[in-house]
Amino acid sequence: MRYDLHTHSKYSIDGIVEPGAMVKQGMKKGLAGIAVTDHNTIKGGLEAKRYETEDFKVIVGSEIMTTRGEIIGLFLNEEVMSGAERIEVEMVVEEIREQGGIVVVPHPFDRVRRSAFHPEDGDAKFFDCVEGFNSRCLFQTYNDRALEFAMRHKLAVTGGSDAHFRWEIGNAFIYANSSSDEDLKRAILKNEIGYGGRLSNPVNQCLSKIVKTWRRLR
Repeated sequence: MRYDLHTHSKYSIDGIVEPGAMVKQGMKKGLAGIAVTDHNTIKGGLEAKRYETEDFKVIVGSEIMTTRGEIIGLFLNEEVMSGAERIEVEMVVEEIREQGGIVVVPHPFDRVRRSAFHPEDGDAKFFDCVEGFNSRCLFQTYNDRALEFAMRHKLAVTGGSDAHFRWEIGNAFIYANSSSDEDLKRAILKNEIGYGGRLSNPVNQCLSKIVKTWRRLR
């Protein structure tokens, strides 16, 4: 079963997709589930959860900005530092783990994105997983560096499309023979998963910047 562990809905400032449409698209792509990881909120994940079915799982998550870059929390049930801006890494990690969530560092080492976390060896203790494949990385070398960091520190590897538009959902994913939240969480933490996917068209990132600018002007 395939799960896309990094997607964005209209609740991200650079996203436009309705949560229900995300679920529908995930099913159309043959996924078993998606993680909705909007910027600094779980609103999209909670709304998408209402469309979950027996055959399609929605994981509530959030991509949270810290003083050093973005961190994803998966399997959340409450906002992480809601309303705060650029908070310390340690505080974000603590809040995620207090909820029983999983800490993922998304698109690390991506020098094109100012929001990317650039971990050093001493930071490995903060993460449960490294996003070893992100479809929106413009250069595969960034994914390669992420995978090397994960392997060096024996961290689990995840994959996600980082979709901000419906057609991007499923561009990257993990493989896991799990259906319940607990089984899937356990498989991820034990790195009993595979991953795959393809790089997204760079035009999608340009479109996201247009959406972000348009919404700020509104």
